[in-house]
Amino acid sequence: MALVTDDAEPTVLARARGGLGRLTLNRPRAINALDLGMIRLAHEVLDAWEHDTEVDIVLLDGAGERGLCAGGDVRGLAERVNAGRADETAQFFREEYALNARIAEYPKPFVAFADGITMGGGIGLAGHAAIRIVTDRSQLAMPETRIGFTPDVGGTWLLARAPGRLGEYLGLTGAVMDASDAVYAGFADHFVPHENLDGLRDALETRADPSSPTELVLLFDETPPPSRLIRAREWIDDAFAAGTVPEIVERLRARPEPEASATADLLGELSPTGLAVTLASVRRSRELAGLRDVLEQEYALVMWFAMTQPDLAEGIRAQVIDKDRSPRWQPATLAELDPDAAASALAFRPEIPLWG
Repeated sequence: MALVTDDAEPTVLARARGGLGRLTLNRPRAINALDLGMIRLAHEVLDAWEHDTEVDIVLLDGAGERGLCAGGDVRGLAERVNAGRADETAQFFREEYALNARIAEYPKPFVAFADGITMGGGIGLAGHAAIRIVTDRSQLAMPETRIGFTPDVGGTWLLARAPGRLGEYLGLTGAVMDASDAVYAGFADHFVPHENLDGLRDALETRADPSSPTELVLLFDETPPPSRLIRAREWIDDAFAAGTVPEIVERLRARPEPEASATADLLGELSPTGLAVTLASVRRSRELAGLRDVLEQEYALVMWFAMTQPDLAEGIRAQVIDKDRSPRWQPATLAELDPDAAASALAFRPEIPLWG
């Protein structure tokens, strides 16, 4: 099978043995960040394995010690946005979202090891797997608002179904979840200590009794410590139930918890446009019927950002390229934001449809 290469190294490894198809993201220096070539190869592999009678289970993992996948290639995204290459931007998201849906709908058991950093585009891969494993090293997040963007790759489908108002909190702040948080918030199913992943991988391949992948995972599954999100639910649910982002900030300021005040400070540093659109997106996703509907909504939103808004390219510049951590948002404050901004974003329809 042909492999996409990066500096003469395969960026995706695909091998099958003992009935287990193992798909490994292999850009460890970039924490396995996704580019279009990797997405296309993953499609090719999954197409082949779907009809391969020698493959019964698919396992997704990442090379290196740092994580499964840090997200998409945002440098490349910034280049396309700044150059006005809307067709290329649409092509990337269309193929990425098709892969997210493919994983969710895959007819064979799909297991994902969200070990280490698993954020943004990594959530789009692991978060929609049938069996989602986290470890003591896991760090999961949808951090798109940090770059003046909005959660995508089906992330709002997961956020919308988190307990209480955790979806709004996690989506707006980009807060990092450990394994306990991820299981509690519905981003993962099982906690397996990192040192036991090799044993689980071997068990999936050798298929000792019990033979189903879920039963095998349960042999390695352990109970994680209580999630810190449980203790924070009172102030999170109170503040993030407010109707608008300014009202959320106001409620956070009124709370006695230091964490609430710190969260208000954080929201004051992020893109007002990104925050308002994210709040509306998570709440609209609660009303949608399925993942494909959510992906279609997210696709329209990301194209709205890419084609009409300066904050996306500016956020990537400040956080990833220049790393000065001083983005110049337009508008700069929530008070200056057009109250109809989120509605305009949700009403946007890209020229190139997602599923066309």
